Amino acid sequence: MPGVNETFAMRMSDPKVRKDTKTLADFVAIYCRANHAGRERGPARTEAAMLGVYGSRSPVLCDECEAHLAYGEKRRAFCPKDPKPFCAHCDVHCYRSSESEWQRQMMRFSGPRSMLHGHAIDGIRHALEARAYRKSASREAAEKTQ
Repeated sequence: MPGVNETFAMRMSDPKVRKDTKTLADFVAIYCRANHAGRERGPARTEAAMLGVYGSRSPVLCDECEAHLAYGEKRRAFCPKDPKPFCAHCDVHCYRSSESEWQRQMMRFSGPRSMLHGHAIDGIRHALEARAYRKSASREAAEKTQ
């Protein structure tokens, strides 16, 4: 496919990467729809969209949110961790600090609202996994102090 990195295309063929990318796109679309309603918006033209990751319904985004989504797609596709942890719990910080802050803000806004947009089970799973991570991290910290 012209304009798409071959390694990116190979990584996007992984079902887990595709699912994570679709979820990210849904969250960005929720954020954009609510916060950038006055801006001109159109279907995303990112590399993942060109590969058909979003099917026939690409997320409708403004240019700013599309750029953030494109950056997030690449970070997810080239994540060095397998299995991939939540970025907030990862020891490798591959996002630029400005992007990391934008993603954090967008996730805080979109996360609770995603329950109304077909991500209720994903949200519950995310909360349970985050809780388990915090428990294991505090257990490890307690073991180190002993």
